[in-house]
Amino acid sequence: MTTAGTAGAPGHGPLAGVRVIELAGIGPGPFAAMLLADLGADVVRVDRPGGPGLGIDPAYDITNRNKRSVVVDLKAPDGPARVLDLAERADILIEGYRPGVAERLGVGPETCHARNPRLVYGRMTGWGQDGPLAQRAGHDVAYIAVTGTLGLIGRAGEPPAIPANLVGDYAGGSLYLVVGVLAALHHARATGAGQVVDAAIVDGSAHLASMIHGMLAAGGWQDRRGANLLDGGCPYYGTYETADGGHMAVGALEERFYAEFLRLLGLDDLAAARTDVTRWSELRERVAARFKSRTRDEWTAVFADSDACVAPVLSLREAPHHPHLAARGTFTEHGGLTQPAPAPRFSATPTAVRSGPALPGADTRAVARDWETPALLDDDPVADRD
Repeated sequence: MTTAGTAGAPGHGPLAGVRVIELAGIGPGPFAAMLLADLGADVVRVDRPGGPGLGIDPAYDITNRNKRSVVVDLKAPDGPARVLDLAERADILIEGYRPGVAERLGVGPETCHARNPRLVYGRMTGWGQDGPLAQRAGHDVAYIAVTGTLGLIGRAGEPPAIPANLVGDYAGGSLYLVVGVLAALHHARATGAGQVVDAAIVDGSAHLASMIHGMLAAGGWQDRRGANLLDGGCPYYGTYETADGGHMAVGALEERFYAEFLRLLGLDDLAAARTDVTRWSELRERVAARFKSRTRDEWTAVFADSDACVAPVLSLREAPHHPHLAARGTFTEHGGLTQPAPAPRFSATPTAVRSGPALPGADTRAVARDWETPALLDDDPVADRD
């Protein structure tokens, strides 16, 4: 499915009319801004001369879809003034610098709030705005390591498994920043007072494990990998290799789902092993042997119409072609790029991919017009692209 739309045009989703400034960075900040843009906000990304140094062609950076871009050199004498002109007209500003950098550049919260007291100022960092590590460099894997979240993931007796940068940067970072700035925007519209949102990946990543901390306190979770119901320790909640080297994911937790799972595997004699931990090794071995007897596609067909909670483990390129995801339009295509469609979905204010990745500086003239900030055009080398 190709989603049509005017390049760089503000959206018509639930956040239509909300103006967002994104001070360009990499990782969780851009993803959070993309989510706001997907929901209809007019997101203007303030790119720096020379780009963010991510090493990806901007034309393929999907996290910059549905946005518009201007280039501002914040180290130039008039750079901060141009950003402050935008901040005066914005609802939300997002930055991902180390603590104190925005202040030194002249676009920190105090300066911005002097121009716009209603502004929601969102700060995205790994360690947070304070604490002994606040000024230290870091990446996703270090943030989730110290929160205990990384230590949950992986097989017993093996090093922790790295969950890409999904758990820290995006789940513990971007999504908490979005929740925070939208909550603060609600407050600002009710009271007229903006505020600073300190979204730290360590805070969000720790918060994600709230249920497990409760289980740990209640004695229902062992503080080690591969020994629990949801971390691969349980033989009917995990993954198994198939005859062709593929994998099937099993989540047959409830008794009725477990019974269906065994029936389709032809292992009904193992019904009592569900609650007998002393038989879990036997259960795992026999389930593994059964899955190794057929290919992934054959097992997918076996479980296709069941409630056994079993699914094939697909690759990134395979996922868009899964029948259910294709029917829902979970993935979409825009400008030749296959990508996840905006989520979640809204009955009254539908969202869409309206434009491809914003190229640095390509929208300067349109933003200067729409936001009434003519100073953006002064000496701008790419303003005539629009």
